[in-house]
Amino acid sequence: MDEAFITPLRETYLRPISALLYPDCGGGSLDSHKAFVVKYALHEDLDLSSHYDNAEVTLNVSLGKEFTEGHLYFAEFRQDPKPVPHYIEVEHVPRHGLFHRGGQMHGALPIASGERWNLIIWMRSSAVRNLLCPMCNRQPDLVPAEGFGDGFTGSPRDNQPETVDLCSLT
Repeated sequence: MDEAFITPLRETYLRPISALLYPDCGGGSLDSHKAFVVKYALHEDLDLSSHYDNAEVTLNVSLGKEFTEGHLYFAEFRQDPKPVPHYIEVEHVPRHGLFHRGGQMHGALPIASGERWNLIIWMRSSAVRNLLCPMCNRQPDLVPAEGFGDGFTGSPRDNQPETVDLCSLT
C-alpha cells in the first residue's frame, strides 16, 4: 500500500498542501512517512491519551464504521507547553481527514459505542529532523536501518541519502 498509494499521495497532494499550511515545520520538504491503521472499539482500545506524533505533519482520516462520541482534542504545541493545557475538541467525522502538526498535543476521547478505524499518516522531513530530533529535542545520534525508518537521513552515497531508523537518544 505504501509505494502504490501513500507515497504518491504524500508527494502529489499532501506535501504541497503542507507547504502552504505548515512551511515553518518542514511542510514543503516532507520526504518520508509512516502509515498505519488504528482501531477503537468497546472492550478494546476506547481512546488515546495526550501525545505528540513522531512527525512534522500528520493526516488522520476516519475510515468509518458506526460509532458515537470519540472526538479528538488538540492543545498547545510541544515547544510551547502550558502548566494547564487548553484543549479544543473536534468531532472526527467518518470519511473526513484532519491535518495537523505532529508537534501539537492531541488525543482521542473514548468512544461510547461501535467501532472507529483511523488511517494515520505521519509525514516527516529529513531536512528538519536531521538538525533536531523531534522526540528528544537534541541533535540526533543516528542508527542505520532500511526503509523510511523515522525519517532521518545519513550521509549521502551516490547522491542518495541513506535512510536511518531512529535517534538512539530517545
